[in-house]
Amino acid sequence: MRQITIPISDEVIRSLNVGDPVSLNGIMVTGRDAVHKWLVETFIYKTRPPQGDDLEVYEALKPLLNGGVIYHCGPVVAGLDTKEYRFVAAGPTTSSREEPYQGDVMRHFNLKGVVGKGGMGAKTLQACQEVPGVYFHAIGGAASWIAQSVQRVLGVYKLEFGVPEALWVIEVKDFPAVVTMDAHGQSQHAVIEAHSKQVLEQLIG
Repeated sequence: MRQITIPISDEVIRSLNVGDPVSLNGIMVTGRDAVHKWLVETFIYKTRPPQGDDLEVYEALKPLLNGGVIYHCGPVVAGLDTKEYRFVAAGPTTSSREEPYQGDVMRHFNLKGVVGKGGMGAKTLQACQEVPGVYFHAIGGAASWIAQSVQRVLGVYKLEFGVPEALWVIEVKDFPAVVTMDAHGQSQHAVIEAHSKQVLEQLIG
């Protein structure tokens, strides 16, 4: 299993291929539907003006996401009343919901890695080649086990989105994942989808 340190260099990204098992170490940020929509509308397409602490949060996120990793995760978090946050469960959520936004977010922030489950589509794969970046597939159904790799919760932004949808800044050690979309245009998900379609057509025919 290859040890990968975040932030990740272009050289390391280009050396990764579909099927490579990796162990991620460093700081990553969680973000799901609300976060991606907010980032794209406020800072990339600028279809809504910044409100409240939007600009402050954006400036704080830029260095974290530059060369960084975003994790599609709606965590279960303990210590909300004391602000001594601890991840109880940290399983990946389905990534396909972020497909309309992910490529633009990767390009805008120089985001090198996206972690989730189920893979993503052509727009994200294109961005992986351009930025460059990769998609890391995390293990579904192992939320409490993955949470053990979260060493510390360093902070949280946009808690008003709700605990699962907020931007949690976490430090991870030995976070297990597999590269399933790489910077060379390869996607394990596209291969499986094409094969499944072929099998289905044979069954119907």
